Amino acid sequence: MTDAHSADELVFYTNPRSRGRIVRWMLEEIGQPYRTEVLDFGTSMKTPAYLAINPMGKVPALRHGDVVATEAGAICAYLADAFPQAGLAPPPADRLRAPYYRWMFFAAGPIEAAISNKNFGFVVPPERESTIGYGSFDRVMKTIEEAVSSKNYLVGDNFTAADVYCGYALGFGLMFGTIEKRPAFESYWKRISARPAFARARQIDDALIPKAAS
Repeated sequence: MTDAHSADELVFYTNPRSRGRIVRWMLEEIGQPYRTEVLDFGTSMKTPAYLAINPMGKVPALRHGDVVATEAGAICAYLADAFPQAGLAPPPADRLRAPYYRWMFFAAGPIEAAISNKNFGFVVPPERESTIGYGSFDRVMKTIEEAVSSKNYLVGDNFTAADVYCGYALGFGLMFGTIEKRPAFESYWKRISARPAFARARQIDDALIPKAAS
C-alpha cells in the first residue's frame, strides 16, 4: 500500500467483490481523478498500515489528502459535498436536503439491516417489530417501492448520491435474489444503471476481479 500522497489526492481502497462497487460508481459520477488500492480480504485489509485508515479492516475507504472517510454511504455523502460541481446533492440550505438525508440514512439503516437479517434467516416477530429500527422487511420494501414508483429519482427531479447508494442496494438485491423483483424496482434500477458512470465503474471493477483473486 502506497503511503505518499498529495494534499488533494483521492485514494480509493477497495475490492471488486465488495461494497466498494458503490463508491466506485460515485467516484465515476463526480468525474475527479483518483487512485485505486485493491486490498485482499483477511490479508492486506488487516495490515497495520490499512488498519490505521480503517480500524474495522474492511473496505471501502477513501483518503482525500489528509481526510479519511469510511462506510460506503458516508463516502458517497462526503464526495457529493466535497465536489458540489457534480450536482449530486442538494445544497445545504435547499428544501430537498431533508429528503436527501432521509434516503441516504434509510439505505444505511433500514435497507441494510432488513436485507442482512433476512439473508441470515432472522425474522422479527410481529409483536416485537416496535423494538427494531426498521420494523419489518415487508415495511421497508413497501416504503422504498412507493418512493421509486412516484418519480424518476429519490430526491426531486435530479439524480443524486442517494440514488447511487440506495439504488445500488436495490440493484444488488435484484441481481442476487435478496429482493423480490417488483416492477417498480426493476424499472428504477434499469433507469439509473443506464448511466455512463455506472457502466464505467462496472467495467473497471469487473476487470479487477482476476487481480483480486490471484
